[in-house]
This record gives sequence, structure tokens and C-alpha cells, in this order.
Amino acid sequence: MSSPFSKLGFPFHPHFRSNSRYFSNSAHFKDTAVIVDDSRMFLDYVKQQCKLGFPNLQNPLNLFHRMMSLLPRPSIVDFNRLLAAMLKLKRLQPHATVISLYSHLDLSGTRPDLHSMSILANCYGHLGRVDFGFSLLAKSLKLGYPFENDCVIFNTLINGYVHNNQLQEAVKLLDVAVTKLGIQPDIVTYGTMVKGLCRIGDNSGALNLLRQMKSRSRPSGCKPNLVIYCTLVDSLCKGQLVTEALNLFSDMKTEGIKPNVYTYTSLIRGMFNLGCKGEANQMLVEMMESNNAPDVATYNMLIDMHCKEWMFDEAHAFLQIMIKRGLTPNVVTYNALLDGYCLSGQIDKARDLMNLMVKCQCEADVVTFSSLINGYVKHKSIDKALDIFHEMCEHGIAPDIVVYNILIRGLCDAGHVQQAQTLVSDLLYRGLVPSHRTLLLPLRSC
Repeated sequence: MSSPFSKLGFPFHPHFRSNSRYFSNSAHFKDTAVIVDDSRMFLDYVKQQCKLGFPNLQNPLNLFHRMMSLLPRPSIVDFNRLLAAMLKLKRLQPHATVISLYSHLDLSGTRPDLHSMSILANCYGHLGRVDFGFSLLAKSLKLGYPFENDCVIFNTLINGYVHNNQLQEAVKLLDVAVTKLGIQPDIVTYGTMVKGLCRIGDNSGALNLLRQMKSRSRPSGCKPNLVIYCTLVDSLCKGQLVTEALNLFSDMKTEGIKPNVYTYTSLIRGMFNLGCKGEANQMLVEMMESNNAPDVATYNMLIDMHCKEWMFDEAHAFLQIMIKRGLTPNVVTYNALLDGYCLSGQIDKARDLMNLMVKCQCEADVVTFSSLINGYVKHKSIDKALDIFHEMCEHGIAPDIVVYNILIRGLCDAGHVQQAQTLVSDLLYRGLVPSHRTLLLPLRSC
């Protein structure tokens, strides 16, 4: 028996067996009714696939062209759902393809809506062409879509500027949106601007924006949320402005916003970096007392901070605690402790830790191997360093310029100039760009 989707060139799927009753009496209906039923089931399938996600671009492209062949044609809402799902495949850079498909829709007479405009603006932003996004504003006005109470497109364009490090343009656009078009910024607008300002280290500008946000907020207005506070606290701590971060931390609690794990982790890291270990430990206690259990990122930070203070027993204790609490250490966890062991000359412990990584099925990366190589080089064990280098290559991990620099310097110091020259040739073959100092090392050692 042919499937209900045979008219559409669509393969039968087991999921639809239970719906065969819709077609059991199809002879009693007109052909148009059968086609409509087929179309509805096909669109239900598309909706389901959009929720599940796609492994590649070809699948949604096939679905798009089949949707275009349906009569009557699906609504713009159905197409928006499919094209928005395509954008989730960021690693495949689908933005130009999505723009092309919307152009095809427009030319075929399917009118875009505001959601379509937002998706397109997002695509232009990721392609670094926010200027093209402005054409969407004119098109939206031409189609009769109001902007007074909807700043979705503006938010997308602002995010595009921030994404492309054009913060001044984002500020200008925000000013136009507020002063000339009467659009009231929402939480997304402020969050995007705060993120952009913090990214370039303009903590003062971000704090000013927070004050503006508070002054403009009304009972029904836009108040700072946890994400904005966390972004600011983290940026202030990274800028060693821990006092300001603590003041902000106090403000958010006063306003009834409960700090999360990310907030506490940022503050503890900031205190450790300033050498305030006692205050950092107190903050860790407060964190756990407020029912914010440390996560993997928190333990990674604690292990790293203690290793930097050469407190390796404490760092290893944190590793044991996180395992005991059911958290799985990742490569960042192991790398922090392993690098600490190597720098302190405890190479055997570092090697044991790498063996533990293998046992726990945590794959070592280039940082893991470079730490071990550096440790062996520093302790004049150049042969073992070379063994690790070959082991690294056997695992399919390509050495970076840092690894080559460490080994070439170590080989030259040990008098193995010819091997150092071989490594220089090897890194050039791999397309890596060495510094002039690295190139001169073998010559100076001759």
C-alpha cells in the first residue's frame, strides 16, 4: 500500500501509522480534502523535526522545497519555524542560506512577518553586514508592521553590532530607537548592551547603563535581572574591582534577586586573584549555605586558584570532593592540577593524573600534553619530553606553536641542535608561524 505522503514524494514514517484512519475512507472525500490532510500531517512532521533538531543543512533544505510545492502553501509561521531551526546549526554557518531561502519566499509571494525580519536581521549580523539589516526596517514599515511596542528587530541589529565589536554603532542605534522612534528598551536590549560593554572592559559604561535602567524602570517597566547582574559582577571581578563587585552583589540581594552559582564563582575567583584567600573561603561558605552547590566550573576555579598558590594538596582535595559529590571532572579540571604539578617539579604525580584521566575516559588535549612536555623540559628530561610529544601525535592531537617553542628551546639547551632544526621544519610544514626568536634558537646554539 502506498503511503499518504506518496503524492508529496515524502517517505512513510512509522510515527504516522496510528494516523492511517484519516485516509481509510479517503475515497469518500474530494481529492482536495485528501491533499489538505496530507499537507497537515507533513507539516506536523516538519514541526517535530524542528524540535528535535537537524544533523545537517540538507535535511531542512529538502523539507523547505517540499513545503514550497504544497498547495495551499504553508503559512510564513511554518517557514519561520523551519528556518529558525536551521540557524541552530551555527557550526555549519547557515546564515547566507537562510537569507537566500527568505528571498525565494518573498519572490514567490509569501509575505514575511516580524519574526521573519528578526531572523533575517540575525543572519545579517552574523555575516558582519548589520547595515543590510536596516533595509528590513524600511520593509517592515512598508508592510505596515508597527515598531512602537516591538523592539525585536532593533535588539537583533544591536546584538549584531555587539557581535561584530561595533559597540559605538550599537549605542547610536539604541539612541535612534528611543529618541526618534519611541521604542522602549526591554531586558534583552539592556542585557545585550551590558554584555558588549563588559566584553571591551568598559565597566564604568556598563554601570552607567545599569543606573539608567533603574531610573527608567516603572512598576510595569524593565528592571535589571540576574543575568545582567551576573555579567557585571563577573566583569568587575576580572577587572580586579572586587569592592565594586561586592557592592553590586549587595544591591542585587537588597532588590530581592538571589545570586546563583555563577555569581559566587566570579566573586571567589576575584578575591583569590587579589590574594584575599580568607574572604574567598568565607564567600565559598556563604555560597553553600545559600543552597548554591558548587558546580564543575566552581571546582575548576578552586583547583586552579590553589595550584597557583602552590597549595597542591588542597587542590587535589577539591578534586576528590567533586568526584565524591557526583560531579565529573573535565579536561579543564585535570589540566589545572596537572600543570601545577609540572611547574612544581612533581612530574610523577602529573603523569599519574594523566593516567587517571584515561581511566575516567577524559581525553587529554593539547594543553595537557604541553604541560607535561614543559615539565619534563624544565627538569632536563628532554628524552621523556620527546616521548610525550610522539604520544601526543599518535593520539591525533596536532601540536601547536607553544609545544614546538618549548621543545625547540629544550633541545637547543640540551645541545640537540639538529633535532631542533627538524622540529622547525616540521612546524613550518604544518603551516604554523614561529617567532624570530624560535627560528634563531638553533643557529645560536651552533
